[in-house]
Amino acid sequence: MATMNFSIPDDVKADFNRTFAGRNKSAVVAELMRRAVAEAALQRRREEAFRRLTEARDERPALDDAAARRARETGRP
Repeated sequence: MATMNFSIPDDVKADFNRTFAGRNKSAVVAELMRRAVAEAALQRRREEAFRRLTEARDERPALDDAAARRARETGRP
């Protein structure tokens, strides 16, 4: 198991200690770090999906006015 040292503001340390009193603080920090890693991975996947959607939108040809009107009116009574 690895050891890490962090410098944090005194008020954050006090709040953390008060909030997690009686719990294994190393386990709490490890779980928070796991969540942060998972959230970062999710954010990267979202950004990649958005990039791919944007590229796909940019690659398709734009409709001219007549084609847009036909598409809107197709199937209408």
